[in-house]
Amino acid sequence: MHTHETEPIETNHEPASLGATAKLVAERASTLVRLELELAALELKRKASSLAVGIGLAAGAALFLLYALGFGFAAAAAGIATTLPWWSALLIVFGLLFVIALILGAIAAMMFSRGTPPVPEQAIEEAKLTQEALRSDGNG
Repeated sequence: MHTHETEPIETNHEPASLGATAKLVAERASTLVRLELELAALELKRKASSLAVGIGLAAGAALFLLYALGFGFAAAAAGIATTLPWWSALLIVFGLLFVIALILGAIAAMMFSRGTPPVPEQAIEEAKLTQEALRSDGNG
C-alpha cells in the first residue's frame, strides 16, 4: 500500500503531467529534508546525553580524587608522626604542599605572561611583510 510519500509518479498507467511531477518531487524533497533534520536532532540529543553523563562521571571522579589526595597527605602526616610529634608532622606536610603550590603558581604565572596578550603577533607581522612585498612589487 502506497502512502502519500511513496505513491508512484504514474497513476492509472497514464503519465503524470510535468507540473504534477514537479510538485511530487518538491514534496518528496521536503519530506526528505524534514526526516534528515529529525535524524540530526535525535543524533545530537543522544550525543548530548552521553556528554552529560560523561561530565557527571568526571566530576564524581575529580571529587573522589580530591578526597584521596587528602587521605594520602593525612597518611603521610601519620607516618611522620610515628617519629615526631603530631604538630610537627602536620607542619612538615603543610610546608611540602605549600612549596609545591608556590612552584606551580610560579610556572602558571610564567605561562600566563607568555600567553598574553592573546594576539597572533607572528601572523600579524607576516601579513605586514606580505602587504609591503605586494606594494613594492606593484610600484617597482
